[in-house]
Amino acid sequence: MLLLTVTGLVDWIARIIPKAVVRGIQLGLGLQLASIALKDYAGRDGLNGWLLAAVGFATTIVLIGRKKIPSAIILIGLGCAYAFVFRLTPSDLITAAGWRLPIWNTPSGADIWTGFLVLALPQIPLSLANSILATRQIAEDFFPERRITVRGISLTYAAMNLLNPFGSGVPTCHGSGGMAGHYAFGGRTGGSVIIYGALYLTLGLFFSRGFDRVVQVFPMPILGVLLLFEALTLIVLVKDLYAVPAEFFVAVLVGLVAANVPYGYLVGLIVGTLILVAVRKGFVNAPGEPPVQASAGQPPDGDKRSDTPPEPCRTT
Repeated sequence: MLLLTVTGLVDWIARIIPKAVVRGIQLGLGLQLASIALKDYAGRDGLNGWLLAAVGFATTIVLIGRKKIPSAIILIGLGCAYAFVFRLTPSDLITAAGWRLPIWNTPSGADIWTGFLVLALPQIPLSLANSILATRQIAEDFFPERRITVRGISLTYAAMNLLNPFGSGVPTCHGSGGMAGHYAFGGRTGGSVIIYGALYLTLGLFFSRGFDRVVQVFPMPILGVLLLFEALTLIVLVKDLYAVPAEFFVAVLVGLVAANVPYGYLVGLIVGTLILVAVRKGFVNAPGEPPVQASAGQPPDGDKRSDTPPEPCRTT
């Protein structure tokens, strides 16, 4: 990612990928998150899980959008209460408690080579699509007054992952889904991210001795509700293309490909871009628009052999 940034390739990629394709990436991610939320998380605890998810969903519907009542905090509080009643014991917290700093780690050559082949290269298409392009687009959607560039996003992405291994950290990224989630639950400033990060710092510094136990007691149905609203926020963004049939069609196609096909984000980026290029150059008819037809010896309707140039296609 650092090489893509310093060589300017990430800017070139951002220029050639149409907005409709980026919308499709957001749609695909939204569909995947919704599927995970409903299939894997909401019913994780059986009937109790579905009931908890239903209560969390209803609570969010009632509270979301109210500035004075933070729905996300109420929802997480509900999950914590459930965990303390059904899963967590005081001894679990006592076992997990204790001051602990991150452990310094020096990656070996084998670590770097394996990570490059197994993790970095397969991740690049998703990172470019979701972490860079879709994140820049959703930032423009929600905060148009803020100037955020793909170069800035990709540079911080690279910096995070160059530093993380030395603190025994895991790969991290930006993501349009994360921003959509913060925005859906009322986040409008960097303060929401600071609160979010402070939670992880607290867990890592003070409860890391039993982190694997503590983190698993948080009910998955509540996480499913959070993911579902995050997914819906991403999915509805495609509505701004509805008036342009060709772009709306491509966005939906890319979304379905990204969500269901192996290496779908890479395939969606390429196929969606090629289709829109073909439409704009007139190689294929725009989906949703009738093709221009003319009878023998007669010009198409609207062309009266006058000197008035034809009206340009809506998709150009």
